Amino acid sequence: MSETAMRVRAQIDLAALRANVRALRARAPRSQLMAVVKANGYGHGAIRCARAARQAGAGWVGTALPQEALALRAAGDRGRLMCWLWTPGGPWREAVEADIDCSVSGLWALEEVSAAARAAGRTARIQLKIDTGLGRNGCAPGDWERLIAAARAAEDAGTVRVTGIWSHFACADEPGHPSIQAQLAVFRDAVSYAERQGIRPEVRHIANSPATLTLPESHFDLVRTGIAMYGISPDPVLGSPADLGLRPVMTLSATLASVKRVPGGHGVSYGHRYVTPGETTLALVPVGYADGIPRSGSGAGPVLIGGKWRTVAGRVAMDQFVVDLGGDSAEPGDEAVLFGPGDRGEPTAEDWARATGTIAYEVVTRISDRVPRVYVGEDEHLDDEHQYTDTGGRR
Repeated sequence: MSETAMRVRAQIDLAALRANVRALRARAPRSQLMAVVKANGYGHGAIRCARAARQAGAGWVGTALPQEALALRAAGDRGRLMCWLWTPGGPWREAVEADIDCSVSGLWALEEVSAAARAAGRTARIQLKIDTGLGRNGCAPGDWERLIAAARAAEDAGTVRVTGIWSHFACADEPGHPSIQAQLAVFRDAVSYAERQGIRPEVRHIANSPATLTLPESHFDLVRTGIAMYGISPDPVLGSPADLGLRPVMTLSATLASVKRVPGGHGVSYGHRYVTPGETTLALVPVGYADGIPRSGSGAGPVLIGGKWRTVAGRVAMDQFVVDLGGDSAEPGDEAVLFGPGDRGEPTAEDWARATGTIAYEVVTRISDRVPRVYVGEDEHLDDEHQYTDTGGRR
């Protein structure tokens, strides 16, 4: 199928992604950068985005799930790679054998990764996570001494090597929030205690995207950039992507499937929550909530058609929604742009977030696998410096 014949497409600008990575590296020039590609690269495609980030100088790649990290290894990524969301019985041995840095937040995880290392006949690389105040994963400060003692014993036994100590902010996207300095204090104390006990981590890290952009004292040895790498501001209070030197990477567009004139009083979509106020033209955009378009965008989501902003008329259905063009005309096959960088006057992911009462992270991440990703701006020049071998995995 030609690109022009696609029902819908998510165009992924890898040149923009590389530029974003370079801009973020410049924000933390003394630190290494981890490109976070969890959730299929926030909907952008993990394998291709990891590859582009490596080209732009990302020394690390991070995922949430071990399966995501293993998929990157299978696709040829051979650089430093970390994953952090483990459950009991996870694929520890596969991760150890693939040289993946595994996050450990408690004794049960240390025991499981140590057992996997013994079975594999290798030393596992682990990173110890301290809960400094987010209240999700991570070792509680009151249990930190026990975890450090057990990790030191495992190092002495040769089953693990502690490569990092890390944590995660709760409110770094709210500059000045008192929890930020409180978490930094807990993190520094946890690192100091571990080092006094003989732990020698390669990297200490707590900075996420907003901290990378606004909190230099949090950069330590490594910063983890997720949403900012894809050209989306972590929060409008920090500024627009352009204000932050970033460019949105995804443009979501569709091809109009139907255009027709209807009289006034004509109901539109399920429940007739929209009724035409007079004779008008309706255009059918063939994407819906099965493609990741929020149903909460019913009557609110913005779309660019024919150079003008339009609004979803009536309910977003599973596969389609309708736009009222008023007195304007269009043809089947014309383009409807749901969001993009905004260069052509089109809405952005932030505009959809405001219209649907969510955050831009969710807008891009929820775009489903039935939407083809079309990659542009790819630099095919690779060498050993990029620590990547292309063995497939493209889509």
